[in-house]
Amino acid sequence: MKTFVAKPGEVDKKWIVIDAEGLVVGRLAVLIATRLKGKHKALYTPHIDCGDNVIVVNADKVVFTGRKFEDKRYYWHTGYPGGIKQRSPRQILEGRFPERVIEKAVERMLARGPLQRKLMRNLKVYKGATHPHEAQNPEILDVAKLSRKNARALTHNG
Repeated sequence: MKTFVAKPGEVDKKWIVIDAEGLVVGRLAVLIATRLKGKHKALYTPHIDCGDNVIVVNADKVVFTGRKFEDKRYYWHTGYPGGIKQRSPRQILEGRFPERVIEKAVERMLARGPLQRKLMRNLKVYKGATHPHEAQNPEILDVAKLSRKNARALTHNG
């Protein structure tokens, strides 16, 4: 018996909408990364883009568990000596681009390389409740109903 390998032309790509309001960031990022990579499909092939296109709305209304909203730090380096910078999730979510919290969480769950960059182009994150992809007829995926741990009440950052 031969091993099945999917070809890029054989892959059936869907469009999925996820409403991130009240969802826990890490659990949401795991689900999005799995959908982008295509691991939920029977014809998954590691080196092919088998995943779906994912649209996330209300990205500014995600929540963190515990004290991560205040205590967690996102680090990056400017490239200059002593150029380490940091921000907390509160600073990012209250800033100009709150969708970066979800983008970075998903990006860091995928293995780096050319395939990761291609998969990240299949992710569209919007801070509001609207998106410009109605023409693709996306399916709505209710992440909160998959597990009771996926959603929290908007208490500390809502």
